[in-house]
Amino acid sequence: MVILTLPATGQTADKPDRGIAEFPKLSADRDWPWWRGPSRNGVAAGTQAAPIKWSNTANVVWRTPVPGRGHSSPIVVGDQVFLATSEKSTQVQSVLAFDRMTGKQLWKTDISTGGFPAKNHPKNTEATPTIACDGERLYATFFHHETIQATALDLSGKQVWQKTVGPFNPRRYEYGYAPSPTLYRDTVIISAEYDGESALTALDRQSGKQVWRTPRESSITFSTPVVAHVAGRDQLLISGSYQVASYNPANGEQLWTTRGTTAATCGTMVWEGNVVIASGGYPDAETLAVRADGSGKVLWRNVHKCYEQSLLTHAGHVYALNDGGFMFCCRISDGREMWRERLEGPVSSSPVFAGGHIYQANERGTWYVYKPNPKKFELVAKNQLGDEAFPSPAIVGGQIFIRTATGSGDNRQESLYCLGK
Repeated sequence: MVILTLPATGQTADKPDRGIAEFPKLSADRDWPWWRGPSRNGVAAGTQAAPIKWSNTANVVWRTPVPGRGHSSPIVVGDQVFLATSEKSTQVQSVLAFDRMTGKQLWKTDISTGGFPAKNHPKNTEATPTIACDGERLYATFFHHETIQATALDLSGKQVWQKTVGPFNPRRYEYGYAPSPTLYRDTVIISAEYDGESALTALDRQSGKQVWRTPRESSITFSTPVVAHVAGRDQLLISGSYQVASYNPANGEQLWTTRGTTAATCGTMVWEGNVVIASGGYPDAETLAVRADGSGKVLWRNVHKCYEQSLLTHAGHVYALNDGGFMFCCRISDGREMWRERLEGPVSSSPVFAGGHIYQANERGTWYVYKPNPKKFELVAKNQLGDEAFPSPAIVGGQIFIRTATGSGDNRQESLYCLGK
């Protein structure tokens, strides 16, 4: 184990990050404004019940076609739903807006043309990062022309600023790009890690000007960093490159790092109390829990492989559907496996907890709805929607927004669903 502890300059425990409350034009009950929702951990606000059973026609409020291809998950802000997408034939990357009530496409803003990488992983796309919104602007990141580019748009699709975050040109593993932008106070934080000049970079949300930039290991990995107020301070958490690491989100200084997971991870870390949990899957399989107090103490490790998907914590336990198709529940305090249930994989979409249920899909478009019960696996419903599920759902206001696709090759068509009662 390797541990490095640095002072938490620029951040004090008496002024914790208030998450979505830092953005007065957003509401946790009304909006799903960024990757993994308002609380950044896949937990929906409020108690309003969303549907637990659906099909391509049952409990469908609306369905609308989505042009192009992408694994960008939907976000919901105000009266609009936003997605990133890409057209491979023309090499155009774009941001889309849909009417929340009807599904009608409101606008499409092209962000970049040309410069797509020659290769990408078959499970990745040129529009995988999920957009983030502060209630006034949208922040989108794309990989093209051997760089990562960040773009800010207003809610009508007009460009506010556009900046090159840094170089990105993988050669050892030409698997594309995936991390979503993370909002923290006045900044948008962007990860770019490959076998080259890797870094975490914070840009000013108003101007796009660089606020800080912290180098990372030169190793291809895909996880989105997340800000959590844990162990008495705000921490920017990220896994990958054989480490679980924490940074001060105000200035990019490293707080601590612990040896763990594997070379490449895709899921976003989760936490409960003073414990953070990460998982990875290439080339090794490991899930581990670490005390986030800077001690670097590893509470437990196991060999569950959650490579692309994130985990979910609830009431002292962690839940996940691993790559092999096993749903499992482990106790956070000591890692004890409470149960394991054989379902179906593989898995890319991350789970969401809403209205007393956990929603989790596999890549085939099969959705499992179950109760977070540490005593047994308690399946409530099993639903099929489309032919695939790579993006994660947005669940807000009693509705579920899902991006899916049917068909393959030239006959493949993406759709955005709004499910509700």
